[in-house]
Amino acid sequence: MTDSPAPSAAAGAPNPLRDPRDRRLPLIAGPSSMVMFGVTGDLARKKLLPAIYDLTHRGLLPPSFGLVGYGRREWSDDDFAEYVKKSVSEHSRTGFDESVFEQLRGGLRFVTGTFDDKAAFERLTEVVGELDRTRGTGGNHAFYLSIPPDAFPQVCGQLAESGLNTPQDGSWRRVVIEKPFGHDLASARELNDVVEKAFRPEDVFRIDHYLGKETVQNILALRFANQMFEPIWNSGYVDHVQITMAEDIGIGSRAGYYDGIGTARDVIQNHLLQLLALTAMEEPVTFRASDLRAEKEKVLAAVELPEDLAAHTARGQYVGGWQGGEEVRPYLEEDGIPADSTTETFAAMRLDIATRRWAGVPFYLRAGKRLGRRVTEIAVVFKRAPFLPFHSTDTADLGQNAIVIRVQPDEGVTMRFGSKVPGTQMEVRDVTMDFAYGMNFTEESPEAYERLILDMLLGDPPLFPRQKEVELSWKILDPITEFWAENLDPAPYRPGSWGPDTAHDMLARDGRTWRRP
Repeated sequence: MTDSPAPSAAAGAPNPLRDPRDRRLPLIAGPSSMVMFGVTGDLARKKLLPAIYDLTHRGLLPPSFGLVGYGRREWSDDDFAEYVKKSVSEHSRTGFDESVFEQLRGGLRFVTGTFDDKAAFERLTEVVGELDRTRGTGGNHAFYLSIPPDAFPQVCGQLAESGLNTPQDGSWRRVVIEKPFGHDLASARELNDVVEKAFRPEDVFRIDHYLGKETVQNILALRFANQMFEPIWNSGYVDHVQITMAEDIGIGSRAGYYDGIGTARDVIQNHLLQLLALTAMEEPVTFRASDLRAEKEKVLAAVELPEDLAAHTARGQYVGGWQGGEEVRPYLEEDGIPADSTTETFAAMRLDIATRRWAGVPFYLRAGKRLGRRVTEIAVVFKRAPFLPFHSTDTADLGQNAIVIRVQPDEGVTMRFGSKVPGTQMEVRDVTMDFAYGMNFTEESPEAYERLILDMLLGDPPLFPRQKEVELSWKILDPITEFWAENLDPAPYRPGSWGPDTAHDMLARDGRTWRRP
């Protein structure tokens, strides 16, 4: 291959395979490569590398795609290829195919070095240039920072010093940042300043993998592509909204990251507040990134905290006990956790949104580890009907109508409403009507990282939050975590339960109960 760009690129001709109006063919990334920092970590091994392989298997990456790993290990390109092969054979969604891997293998490179090693970044520059010449990546390179945030300044500084951040001749350079986006508002701003010194704001892609989940995107379709839901999606009909993210596992090997961060910063600040914004937002003018982000930002800016944080928030920490037929350790006895740690493994809070649509409708958020089962869902619970024609005994077993959006693992939507029980008596009970992706579509939902990596390579940013959303989220959470640090120690809860008693008391004060997922 020559060093000259492809004729179509030089002429600026559109790629017929990338027309968003054409549903016959999927959108395919153009010539490009990715440099991955933190390639030997769990996230890369279990999620990122399999996602890149699955995209290759589905034909969504160009045959010439290049992947460069950067790390401290003394690996050759072949050593790195074996590591990638082992990772994708164990964790790929589409199944391992030797011919597909061989296609990917041709673009695999590895650079040994530390983040402060200037010579290693010079070698990285040479490797990237070699991919441009031999693989035809066209000067289009993405840098994936799957590393601790405190390493960002070094890496971004090295990328800037070596010129890797600067595109040439119509090419692009992008950086992908994994959460956490700081640990409070001040650190989020410092982090952003560091990154934007090296990359333009429009070239920074902040990954919240929840936004890549099929069901999260379906919130927009459910609301705005149908006529039956939006007229009742407001305070006139909705009693409250519950957003739950529960895990049935402990912290595993993440003690170094998790302790001091906690569930509120780890989950609520990004994942759950994004789900809240999508649930509560007004209809955007278009689904372009600017319009979609503007509506989400309006919601986050309108969020109001409860006056009494002690009564309307809860935090907990799991103790030891039995779960799933095995005995599990308490949080304070997990490997790497100090015996006096006050980091919460469960967090819950009430938030209100000061808009005309949602005035008087509380949003209850909860997240935790070692809970009853792994589930993420959004439950929109409606007000009770007046029941004027019915006797009180007719509706004694009837609850509140609800629309439940199941984000994971069983993706779908459930509607709960009342129906007459067959028989001679008028008796009304709750029934459900269920939509499940697996039963209604032959297509399998891609992993969130597949969708997000492809969108980043395409330069399609709607599913990536921008800095303003990050800052607004921290403005919501910071007062709560500061209050907790001074006034509220985590309450204990049993493994396999649904959190501490304080969380249930929080809803009981409002005359409500948590939904059991």
